[in-house]
Amino acid sequence: MEKEIQRLLDEKINPLLANHFGAATLTGLENNVAKVRLSGACGSCPSAQFTLEDVVKTVLIEALPELEDVVLDTSVSDDLIDMAKKILNKRLK
Repeated sequence: MEKEIQRLLDEKINPLLANHFGAATLTGLENNVAKVRLSGACGSCPSAQFTLEDVVKTVLIEALPELEDVVLDTSVSDDLIDMAKKILNKRLK
């Protein structure tokens, strides 16, 4: 089901989010609950939860009825943590 979710994100959802300079990525799937991270402008938007529920969740659950829920992944990405470490290391030298 993960491949199908990512395909739907890439083909149906991300083109919509690209109009707002954003994107969505599947970060996990457990017990038929998909975790999705919004990135770009959508990742820091105050309406991110609304976007997830109104756009992402609606499309995914309509296409995949076995999916029980879609939740917003608000964790910090490993790339962002690595970037912060590099910046801090430069400042500490």
